[in-house]
Amino acid sequence: MSGIATTVHNLWPALQYLVTPWPCFLMVLGVALGIVVGAIPGLTGAMLIALTLPLTFAMPNPADAMVLLVSMYVGSISGGLISATLLRMPGTPASMMTTLDGYPLAAAGQPGRALGLGVSASFVGGVISCVFLVLLAEPIANWSTRLGPFDFFSLTLMALMLIATIAGESLSRGVLSGLLGVLATLPGVNPATGELRLTMGIAPLSDGLKLLPVLIGLFAVSQVIQDIRQIEAPGDQAPFTRRGMLMAGRDWLKQAVNLVRSSLIGVWVGILPGIGANIGSVIAYSSARAMSRDPEKFGQGSEEGIVASEAANNATVGGALIPLIALGIPGSVIDAILLGALVIHGLQPGPLLFRDNPDVVYTIMATALVANVVMVGIMIGALGVLAKLMYAPRNYLIPAILVFCVVGSFALNNRMFDVWVMMAMAGVGFLMERYKIPLAPFVIGFVLAPVAEESLGAGLQSSAGSYWPLVTSPFSAVFCLISFALAIWPLVKMRRVGR
Repeated sequence: MSGIATTVHNLWPALQYLVTPWPCFLMVLGVALGIVVGAIPGLTGAMLIALTLPLTFAMPNPADAMVLLVSMYVGSISGGLISATLLRMPGTPASMMTTLDGYPLAAAGQPGRALGLGVSASFVGGVISCVFLVLLAEPIANWSTRLGPFDFFSLTLMALMLIATIAGESLSRGVLSGLLGVLATLPGVNPATGELRLTMGIAPLSDGLKLLPVLIGLFAVSQVIQDIRQIEAPGDQAPFTRRGMLMAGRDWLKQAVNLVRSSLIGVWVGILPGIGANIGSVIAYSSARAMSRDPEKFGQGSEEGIVASEAANNATVGGALIPLIALGIPGSVIDAILLGALVIHGLQPGPLLFRDNPDVVYTIMATALVANVVMVGIMIGALGVLAKLMYAPRNYLIPAILVFCVVGSFALNNRMFDVWVMMAMAGVGFLMERYKIPLAPFVIGFVLAPVAEESLGAGLQSSAGSYWPLVTSPFSAVFCLISFALAIWPLVKMRRVGR
């Protein structure tokens, strides 16, 4: 307990520092900007932080720079749920799973309930991850560095097997969707060998298909196509109400296990370098569906699905900060930018940061915690205005949505190729929904296949082509056993139902 007492003792001055005027202003500004950017499809927290980083050079105190940048990090991950819920447009890749249930619940006349659940889950996930960040940074980060390439391959294989748990009523359609997602990752550079493949002479394809245009096309533009076909139909004009926005005591009790489980998954995934909040939300959502008493409601407006996705993706923030400040290993793209910020300000990330600049370390920890409180206040205060987007006339709203989609896709790499990818994926998404092929497995396959391929390639190179480490490594063996169980479980259920 002495270690915990020491940590809390060191954290207290950082908390006091954050309530002074200048750091408090920077934190509120950072969270607000992060929420706005996260809510606009096509704009990402990484983009915001990268553009803001040069502005922090003039700050004499590095702690102030980290307050601003970490606050933006928290706000951008949380803000993605707004457009995901109200417009079926994942503002950030981390909110893609929220789209599956947030939008149906909002469209059914409960936007306040959908957003309230998301905000509450985001807060809980963020706070739980901060507890791990504060108390367990070094030991957990040390454990994560023990995972080898075969361990990462087995982990991603396990996540791919979760496709079977979210496939809905038709396992075959879910698997088909997942395979289409894997197929979409093939053009470009082979992550294992570095060789070009399936570019068909199209130069931009050498860089592969990017996640953001794919997501915008599948979820946003495909929905716009649906809306255009029904543009003359009267929309649901149920008035926005704050009823149900704040979770009641019975709601907290009902979602307690889901909140804790999803938050722990998010922390765990966040710690693993290079995995990301989007994969954390996928695994948590899939786990929630697999353990739910009403799995058939997922994808139809399930409150459990919203809670799982938002708790997990916000928990990855604190989780990803653990290896960053403890070992100097970035856990995500944003953490890589934060790593650069520390170096630019003359700080050495890793164990030396604890020794030489403990004030900065504990300021980062305190900011991650308090920024979640600020996020709740800003989100709850602004949701009434934002929810009105649900009832704007579609003939005005659709052009604005398309502009955001095109600008967001183009701004990713400043090339029209990404816009054409977005439009192609819109057609794919429209056809998939028309033939009742779920979109979620496609995204899982698209996100995880390159990670699995790269990890397997690195593992085979390190083992001289031997696959034995897949089962001889303890972590890999456990992940493989879980993957096998996930693969056969749907078949066992089908056999039982057949009886």
